Amino acid sequence: MHAETGQAPIDRFCAGGPHRQAGPALIAEAFRWSVTRRVTRVATVPLEGNSYSVDPALTGRRVELRYDPEDLAGIEVFPDGRPAGTAVPFVIGRHVHRAVQPAPPPAADPTGIDYLGMVAAAHDEQAGAGAAIDFTQLPTLPGAQDGQDGDG
Repeated sequence: MHAETGQAPIDRFCAGGPHRQAGPALIAEAFRWSVTRRVTRVATVPLEGNSYSVDPALTGRRVELRYDPEDLAGIEVFPDGRPAGTAVPFVIGRHVHRAVQPAPPPAADPTGIDYLGMVAAAHDEQAGAGAAIDFTQLPTLPGAQDGQDGDG
């Protein structure tokens, strides 16, 4: 029992009725990133090496850009905290923010074939397992004479 409320904490928690849950749109909005940029005289804003077109009425003003760092194609523009539409991609060099780690590539499904073992077995069969190199069977170089290497 809680000294102040006179109820068990779980009873007080459950007495509040059904629990409210945030919708997917509200959760996505909560995790968006935000930066402030000045709109250029040609009505564009730079972000992560990309350039986006905005409403020409915003030229010269500072605007807040809100975006998903994993998708730089959808940038929302907010001058003075009020929504002013979506910035249209003008020049795109990056599609994902550089701070976002790329997803690891999916693991390949094993085939059950030991390719390295097959290559090793073919090599052993061709060379003879454990056979040593016989240097007396190597061809002699042209111009080389018995035991002389031509140095003198």
